[in-house]
Amino acid sequence: MASSTPDRPANPLTDEEIRRATVGEMAPPPQIELVEYTPEWPARFEAEAARIRHAVGSQVLQVEHIGSTSVPGLIAKPVIDILLVVSDSSAESTYVPALESIGYALRVREPEWHEHRMLKGPNKDVNLHVYTVGSEEIERYLLLRDRLRSNDADRELYAQVKRDLAGKEWKHIQNYADAKTEVIEAIVTRAREAD
Repeated sequence: MASSTPDRPANPLTDEEIRRATVGEMAPPPQIELVEYTPEWPARFEAEAARIRHAVGSQVLQVEHIGSTSVPGLIAKPVIDILLVVSDSSAESTYVPALESIGYALRVREPEWHEHRMLKGPNKDVNLHVYTVGSEEIERYLLLRDRLRSNDADRELYAQVKRDLAGKEWKHIQNYADAKTEVIEAIVTRAREAD
């Protein structure tokens, strides 16, 4: 389960799929709060990325700021999304204990979804998405981010969809993320075509 994951299936995840992927207790129904972009977000990412690199060491192959907080001018939930690339995200023992030692908690395990893992940061304002090097999801995250950074029309389209969806009630945060799939797919497609 990944917020703003570019390549989710067309069908939203069922309650059972969400429960199966969740490590620990299910979160209460979310209240989607969108705020204006703040230049503090890149600094927050840099500080967290340094902590991650220090804790995980040579297992870190790539760390990127992704999601809406990585796009200047875009409204966002005030949660920093970070992409961590390791040699094998299914080998949790090679990186999860190190992340736990600095306050992270494993919250999502999706073996059938590109071996995606998601950990929450110690202050709950960081989502750390872990993928195996070579996963196509890495490229898709970066295509989406870079397109939103460079294309005003797509950035405004995405912001409008987020505003519309934030006004609805959601049972799970993943339902909100799934509802953005169509617009994300269209933006990623345009990014590929422009590349």
